[in-house]
Amino acid sequence: MKPVDSGLSAKSFTKCCFSFLAVMALALAFRLPRLGQRPMHCDEAVHGIKFGRLLEEGAYTYDPNEYHGPTLNYLTLIPAWLGSADKLTDVSERILRIVPVFFGVLLVLMTLLLADGLGRTATVIAALMTAISPAFVFYSRYYIQEMLLVCFTFGAITCGWRYTQSKKIGWVLLTGIFLGLMHATKETCIIAFGSMFLALLIVLLLQSRDLNAPKTIKGTHLIIGLAAAVVVSALFYSSFFTNPSGILDSVRTYTTYFSRSGNNSLHIHPWYYYLDILTWIEGFEKLTWNEDLIVVAAAFGFIVMIVKRYRAPFNLSLLRFLAFYTLIMTVVYSAIPYKTPWCLLGFLHGMILLAAVGVTVLIKISVYRWEKLAFGFILVIFGLLLPAGQAYLGSYKYYADPRNPYVYAHPTTDVFAMVRRVKEIAGVHEDGFNTHIQVICPDSDYWPLPWYLRSFTRVGYWDYVDMNEPAAPVIIASASVEQELIRKLYELPPPGKKNLYVPLFDTYMELRPQIELRGYVIKDLWDRLQQSPAPSIQSQTTGEK
Repeated sequence: MKPVDSGLSAKSFTKCCFSFLAVMALALAFRLPRLGQRPMHCDEAVHGIKFGRLLEEGAYTYDPNEYHGPTLNYLTLIPAWLGSADKLTDVSERILRIVPVFFGVLLVLMTLLLADGLGRTATVIAALMTAISPAFVFYSRYYIQEMLLVCFTFGAITCGWRYTQSKKIGWVLLTGIFLGLMHATKETCIIAFGSMFLALLIVLLLQSRDLNAPKTIKGTHLIIGLAAAVVVSALFYSSFFTNPSGILDSVRTYTTYFSRSGNNSLHIHPWYYYLDILTWIEGFEKLTWNEDLIVVAAAFGFIVMIVKRYRAPFNLSLLRFLAFYTLIMTVVYSAIPYKTPWCLLGFLHGMILLAAVGVTVLIKISVYRWEKLAFGFILVIFGLLLPAGQAYLGSYKYYADPRNPYVYAHPTTDVFAMVRRVKEIAGVHEDGFNTHIQVICPDSDYWPLPWYLRSFTRVGYWDYVDMNEPAAPVIIASASVEQELIRKLYELPPPGKKNLYVPLFDTYMELRPQIELRGYVIKDLWDRLQQSPAPSIQSQTTGEK
């Protein structure tokens, strides 16, 4: 065994920066193209519609029962303004999804702040693993809060680490800002808070035996950091002091959060659900959907923290913190019955950091040529080519396929065809985008249609067939209410008042797998469409090609 070089000289830091340029280019290449290709998930559509009110009316009121924190909405104003969007119909999927793209790339970049604690090799490897991770690529293109939360959490960790090394007040101030942004992003921040606190407590209990223990934080600096966190969180939750009750609501929300965490049967999964996604999913196209190398190498990284002969090149306090933080996060998220696949990003990122440590040590302790060749082959195949291939397939080919483990309760591409047909009908209707449309789905299970029908001014959404409501010329309904709808259209109207409806869609259509939607249109409109091969109405984008 040969020793690993320690420290990070100015020359090494420069090389690290050049390596990062290549990694950043790779991260952008995986995240930026075709942001409108994937159908909007129901959650994305909900957030998009809620953002529309902020954009058009300048109003935002935090709802402690839904939607999570306000940072996603407010930060989306930036690309909307840059794109000259004044109303919701000006906003595209690309404008919305560029927000998580930005924070997904920023997450990769911030790894550089740990370079003196992890070393150049481990830092570059961690950034590369984050850049091509199938999970991080997929959800960096997903308009939900998760990528922002992971980025802000890592920002708090990196800035806190920088403070322990310099004791400069600017770093503790940034740490506080990131903590406040975490709280203003999503309720699950308390899991990260608790994990960071417990990990820090363990480090403090162990540091008395180490010479490289972190410096103690000054009391005044601690107060400044906490004050910054409170102010930032209060600014967002109060809608910049236009809704002061939002601050108290940000605390009340945990009553709802804890209630849902164990009672929503749709999202209840066994404790091993996340680990199952990361370690073994049946593959297709000769690729297996997993991130095995990260999990295995992260376990070795944890061992590196324990074994003295391996941990020498790394800052022990930082390594201990990352190891225990990741372990606690993994255990807590696995123990919570309520699970959605994007929630694994927080502890997966911790695993990536530990995996980079483990891989670095394995590289350095390989002495013989055959060892280097064998380990290099494993790294190239399982650490680079397979994750990159999975990231491409998951985000650009199987982006709405339920065989992709990160596609969860996701709308099918039939949504595009349904909306296209509605717009074709509107093109031959004298009212155009004012055409009256009714959408009828039990339990409000019609999302993301409100996003895709946002150009229409007369769309009504119903949980049931209202027999007293006049029928619209265009109706989209769940297959489960068809019998009631037929009764309304043909049995209740008096003679001479009935309109003849025909199917709106030519083929079977699914909102989500096994959730069928059927369409109905007045026959004279359908006849007009058949006689008009080129409808005059302009179609809004329903997916990039």
